[in-house]
Amino acid sequence: MGSSYENQWLAPDDKQRAASPAIRTPDSKPGKANSDAGSPQITQQQQQRPPRKSMKDMTKAERRALQEQQRLEKQGRVAAGLPKSAKKAAELEGPKKAQQPQQQQQQQQAGAADDKQKKKARAPKTDQNQVPWLMHLDSPKRPETSGNKDLHPAVLALGLYFSEHKIVGSNARCVAMLETFSKVIAEHRPPADATFARNIQKHLDPHIAYLLGTRPMSLSMRECIRWLKKEISDIVEEDPPLSDDEARSRLVEAIEHFIRERITMADQLIIQNGLQKIKDGEVILTYGKSSVVENLLLETKRKGIDFKVIVVDSRPLFEGKHLLRRLVAAGIDCSYYLLSSIYVALRSVTKVIMGAHALLNNGAVYSRVGTAMVAMAARDKQIPVMICCETYKFVNRTQVDSLVLNEIGNPDEIVDTKPVYNSCHQSHPSPKESALSNWRDQPNLRLLNLLYDVTPSRYITLVVTEVGLIPCTSAPVVSYSYIQLKNNS
Repeated sequence: MGSSYENQWLAPDDKQRAASPAIRTPDSKPGKANSDAGSPQITQQQQQRPPRKSMKDMTKAERRALQEQQRLEKQGRVAAGLPKSAKKAAELEGPKKAQQPQQQQQQQQAGAADDKQKKKARAPKTDQNQVPWLMHLDSPKRPETSGNKDLHPAVLALGLYFSEHKIVGSNARCVAMLETFSKVIAEHRPPADATFARNIQKHLDPHIAYLLGTRPMSLSMRECIRWLKKEISDIVEEDPPLSDDEARSRLVEAIEHFIRERITMADQLIIQNGLQKIKDGEVILTYGKSSVVENLLLETKRKGIDFKVIVVDSRPLFEGKHLLRRLVAAGIDCSYYLLSSIYVALRSVTKVIMGAHALLNNGAVYSRVGTAMVAMAARDKQIPVMICCETYKFVNRTQVDSLVLNEIGNPDEIVDTKPVYNSCHQSHPSPKESALSNWRDQPNLRLLNLLYDVTPSRYITLVVTEVGLIPCTSAPVVSYSYIQLKNNS
């Protein structure tokens, strides 16, 4: 007997169904509850499937069709090598069907592994030996001069010099690029239906793209190109418009003025400002080779100041050897160290003077790789660090690491392919080749040859520029002042 609580929440139909006894169908067995309440929900497909008739309810034609279907199924089982009985055949096919998905999965995994190995084998050796998290940096490549017949021969030669490191240093590269563009501008003759001022930009674009493809441009070179495009746009906006000869001569004169004012004379002013910080008895350490630092040290010697120089160098370019040769020829007392012994070289140093490729907006110095290591070691020893940098190298860019933007050199340059004989192992035969001569054949070996690094501003004491001695964090102020002066003139 149901409780009043159950009767309160039952619908009228549910009450009638609950009060009535269980209805038994002909197929249900006595003593078994109705399956509608306890069995799982019946799928829609099972509800739509008509119930199978018994043999007694079938007609003669239906029984004949069923027998023919069973006979065909038996022939199929015999042809497949299975027992004639449907029950025994089902017992044998069960484990096989369970094993089929596993076999298919194993075959797919094996196929994927084979495809991966084939792709790895087809990949060039230059790709498999690259550092995966520095793939965004351009790899060194030799320029193709055969497919660039429309370019000026001077630009083609300059691209070869850049790619082979025949011209190194930010000032030397900028001057060579601007002088080459000056030749291109002077010899360019626009088409009959165009003016020089509006056609020269279109003519210079493939030359700039070619130089950018041979070797990534330094930040100072990008600033020079940005300045050159600004000069071209100013000529286009002249009212009344200039003639072709006037526009050509004005652009060539602007390039000559930029080289003279922003590079040549700026270096002379930097030398005059830097002489204020060098006294008798100084021991100056410099890293690599900077043209303005070299001229500063030579001018200090001409002034009769007694000082010593320690040149720190590193592989693979060994630029410090060229600086050392010129300083020794001028009669300066010099010492030569490698970068790995920087702390040994700093024992007697009183001042560190280095060059820079660019000075960023946040005061960081972008220069030859190893500069940051020298600056941090000098800061650890409480030694002041001076950076000589022209204002045209002040870049409106912020960078806190050396991985976002950099240049990758040829990794073969840091591999010593010459065999080295070790006298401590005389029992071993002399080696015929270096241990890293076949490093490209090792898929798990990668060599990295970064050319630049970023030195944070806290390791820089001051920056020597043509406008005076300034802290490195004042770079944005100087750049803004030049822009305002250019707009007012």
